[in-house]
Amino acid sequence: PRLCVVGSGPAGFYTAQHILKHHGGARVDIYEKLPVPFGLVRFGVAPDHPEVKNVINAFTQTARSERCAYYGNVTVGRDVTVAELRQAYHAVVLSYGAEDNRVLGIPGENLSGVYSARAFVGWYNGLPENRDLKPDLSCETALILGHGNVALDIARMLLSPLGLLRKTDITAGSLAALACSKVKRVWLVGRRGPLQVAFTIKELREMINLPGARPVLNPADFTGLENAVKDAPRPRKRLTELMIKTALEKPGGKVMEAQAAAPREWGLKFQRSPQEVLPTADGRRARGVRMALTRLEGSGDSAKAIPTGEVEELECGLVLSSIGYRSLPLDPAVPFDTKRSIIPNSAGRVEGVPGLYCSGWVKRGPTGVIITTMNDSFDTAQSVLEDLQVGTLDVSSPREGFGAVESILRSRGVRPISFSDWEKIDAAEVARGKAAGKPREKIVDPQEMLQLIGH
Repeated sequence: PRLCVVGSGPAGFYTAQHILKHHGGARVDIYEKLPVPFGLVRFGVAPDHPEVKNVINAFTQTARSERCAYYGNVTVGRDVTVAELRQAYHAVVLSYGAEDNRVLGIPGENLSGVYSARAFVGWYNGLPENRDLKPDLSCETALILGHGNVALDIARMLLSPLGLLRKTDITAGSLAALACSKVKRVWLVGRRGPLQVAFTIKELREMINLPGARPVLNPADFTGLENAVKDAPRPRKRLTELMIKTALEKPGGKVMEAQAAAPREWGLKFQRSPQEVLPTADGRRARGVRMALTRLEGSGDSAKAIPTGEVEELECGLVLSSIGYRSLPLDPAVPFDTKRSIIPNSAGRVEGVPGLYCSGWVKRGPTGVIITTMNDSFDTAQSVLEDLQVGTLDVSSPREGFGAVESILRSRGVRPISFSDWEKIDAAEVARGKAAGKPREKIVDPQEMLQLIGH
């Protein structure tokens, strides 16, 4: 059978990997709109987390398999439609992730100095569409709205000593901008309380131990929480205990000295819901955020933040909104739940469209880490394998696969990029990085990538 996967991030690659491993006759083509593969492993994972990027080695093995092919620089829904793919393949899996972000929906959100976390992360990670972001880092205080791992990644990037960042694959442009940054204080603000934060202990610990930055946690936010968390699941308990310890205990001598001398600081603020980004006198830039104070109704993960009627203003010249990514519909032929921003499916089978599947964030929403997406993708791949086995997928008639797609693309003037093309780009990046003492120097301009491979 000929199958194709749309999107070459973890969801796409894990889906392909599982199908190829468990079906000796399957051929899988992977389509990607960018010239370069790996999605959020390349463009989402923080530069100072190289160990998380090791999955790229496994994905590369998959892409090099003789039953797998990679076609980059192809936008499904524009260069080739989903209907055309369904004609060319026995099954199509949509794994294209979440290319948009949730919006705050408050006045002042579009002022200069306000950015989505997605765009900011894309900027320092070399995502082509964000290469010209030029965030204004001339203020002393930054406010990050959200208490997830992405929020902590951004705080860490803003406050990390340059010596640490220089050795990473952060882009040359963003490194230069951070070198001139005046930001020395970062507040991470959430609508709910310490028991509802979404970040994990590893990321929090990294932040607490960040050289040159002092954590500022308000003891009042954490007093009496030990009891509340007694019966919580272990990860939540350990995470809360680390926050309590940081807030309430005096650190040991060496750490205390280092923290007292730290030129930068960061802190967590709770039960505050953004109401408006406040403009400077000329009405152009952000100068602060007005927040509604909230109280919690219910407890645990399902607690809701209800405004109390009190408000508070926080001064800051940089606002980063880290309240979640969001998937977009790809093609009118594919059902899409606009309320939940996912493709309606059961076990990865797209509702009402036989032969169409989905995996990853577009299937279940933008949550979890790479391992979550791996399990989710194996689950979808399993559905495909079952449908092949019981004959729900009719493979009696041959399908042309890329042969059919190639002529469509040629007629539309689209030139796909192969995996060996990517390996040339990869080699060039690694060589440039070596000269600068980095793992790689990412090329951020797609035109430059295409020139490099002679397109």
